Amino acid sequence: MTEQQRGALQLRARVNAAIRAFFARRDVLEVETPILSAAGNTEPNIDSFTTTFSGHVSAGARTRWLRTSPEYPLKRLLAAGLGDCYELGRVFRNGEAGGRHNPEFTMLEWYRTGWDHHRLIDETVALVQQLLALVGRSATLQVLTYRELFVRHAGVDPFDATLAQLQAPLAGVQIDPDGLTRDDWLDLLMTHRIQPAFSPQVLTVVHDWPASQAALARVRPGEPPLAERFELYLGQYELANGYHELNDAAEQRARFQRDHGVRQSRGDVLPPLDEPLLACLDALPACAGVAVGVDRLLMCLLDTHAIADVLAIDFAGA
Repeated sequence: MTEQQRGALQLRARVNAAIRAFFARRDVLEVETPILSAAGNTEPNIDSFTTTFSGHVSAGARTRWLRTSPEYPLKRLLAAGLGDCYELGRVFRNGEAGGRHNPEFTMLEWYRTGWDHHRLIDETVALVQQLLALVGRSATLQVLTYRELFVRHAGVDPFDATLAQLQAPLAGVQIDPDGLTRDDWLDLLMTHRIQPAFSPQVLTVVHDWPASQAALARVRPGEPPLAERFELYLGQYELANGYHELNDAAEQRARFQRDHGVRQSRGDVLPPLDEPLLACLDALPACAGVAVGVDRLLMCLLDTHAIADVLAIDFAGA
């Protein structure tokens, strides 16, 4: 083992300890939730791993889905009255392997009852700044709405621009346009034109996203309606995705079913809906939650573009 490899593992241990100390000071409870579930993630752009349970049929569904995040069970605990909580653990996403992706990785996810996404932004920034301090760094902060971000960095209004206007800044990028939606073009603008311009010394927070990209966030009525969601970037790296959480079971079921519709049109697998989550979602207290990719954060702390540099053993070598 090289000194660089040893140093990366030591830093990960320090980061984990600092995260736990951060939440202990704030009286946020650490919990552990199941890695295997009878339900899967319906998000069309996320592919889940599955495994088969070989025990007695009385134990439930034989096909089990490896979690892509601990979100659903954590919300069940919140609905049961647990209060502020977090989990630091491994999650799994099939097909995601490369310089910035490992099919299994570490996610930190936490929830604050009675908070909205703006208050959670402040806490997320505070945590990232404390972790940067472990390596003697800090970052300046810029907070922008989704509209401000696109106007400033791409010269287009994401809500009012025509499809041709969204495509224009991507001229010269090799893209197969077949089947791409408006949201796909917005995502391509983000990844190919906007993120690459972010300074490594700046924390960028983007909030008030299109309602069509709400996922599990509340939508605020207006013209246009806006998803009460934020993402946090350190330099070019997306580190965190947070929501003012939706607690309307009927609306959430409709969103899951729309996901199924997209999956079906592509010929993809339809993961079972998380019925236990839907059964308790109306009892979810008003809250905000956020997930942070710990491996991506470590890449920023160590100033590397290779996720393998922050792992004990990467997917190719496991």
